[in-house]
Amino acid sequence: MDAIEPNIAGLAVFTALWTAACLGFLVLSGMFPVRPVGARKAGGGTLVALNSLLWLTLAAGALAYGYEHLRLTTLVVVSGLVLLFAPAPFELLPPSFRDGRRGLATLVVLQGAALAVWLAVPGGGAGLLQLIV
Repeated sequence: MDAIEPNIAGLAVFTALWTAACLGFLVLSGMFPVRPVGARKAGGGTLVALNSLLWLTLAAGALAYGYEHLRLTTLVVVSGLVLLFAPAPFELLPPSFRDGRRGLATLVVLQGAALAVWLAVPGGGAGLLQLIV
């Protein structure tokens, strides 16, 4: 495996982050341009906006982490495979969960946890934020 990708831990972290970003994309893609009936209730628009912000941050962070810690070929292949197979678990979710406020609230938690992991791992977001500041 070292001949393909020597940084297995970095590969696992990137795969988890990118999977969360892909699932977030699938949920959010159903919310634009018009939200489904389940997400139109009070607070639905706020959840969509918050999730969109978290998704953009998570996708950028995952790609930055992958670019920094993985070989470019590994980054392209793994991100493509995750993007290809992410709809499978998404389709298993009930429609009320995919298109409602409960799903959006869960997505906030999932993306928040993924961003916390990105900030906590060595060489992740905390190091990047220190370079910016």
